[in-house]
Amino acid sequence: MSRSNNTEHTNMIMIYDEKTDSAVVIDRKISWCGISFPGGHVEPGESFYESAVREAKEETGLNVGNLKFCGVIHWHNVDNNDKYVVYTYKTSDYSGELIKGTEEGDVFFMKIKDIAERKENNRIAEYLPVFLDDKISEAYGKYTSDDDTGFDILYY
Repeated sequence: MSRSNNTEHTNMIMIYDEKTDSAVVIDRKISWCGISFPGGHVEPGESFYESAVREAKEETGLNVGNLKFCGVIHWHNVDNNDKYVVYTYKTSDYSGELIKGTEEGDVFFMKIKDIAERKENNRIAEYLPVFLDDKISEAYGKYTSDDDTGFDILYY
C-alpha cells in the first residue's frame, strides 16, 4: 500500500476584533459557498504563515501580523485517499481598511455567536472550536467525491 497521496494545502485566518467579539468573514459566492473566514491556497515557495498573511490581504484588504497558529482542519477523501489540509490562524493585530468584497463575495465583520449559529454547507460553525478552544488543535473529517455532509467531524 502506498503511503503517498495528493494533498491540497490551504489556510484560514480568523481576524478577530476583541472589542466587538466579531471576526472578518466572507460570504462566498463562487466556491465553498457561504460564510467563511478568509483564506486560500498555499502557493509554491510560500510558508504556511506567509500564505495566510497574503490571503488575508487579498481577501480583506487588511494587513495582519502576529498570527497565532491554532491547528489544522483536514479531510480525507475515502474514494481516492486525497487529503485537504487547512492550516488555521487567528489574530487581533490588523491594520488598514476592510474592503467591501471581492469577486468571491462580500466581506464584513460578524459576531462570533452569529457565526456559531450558522448552518452553512461549508460547516464553518463546526470549525470554530479549532480557533477558540486552546485544548483543540485538530479537526478531522472524511468525505466522498460527492459529499462531506454525511460524516462527523472529530476533534483532538
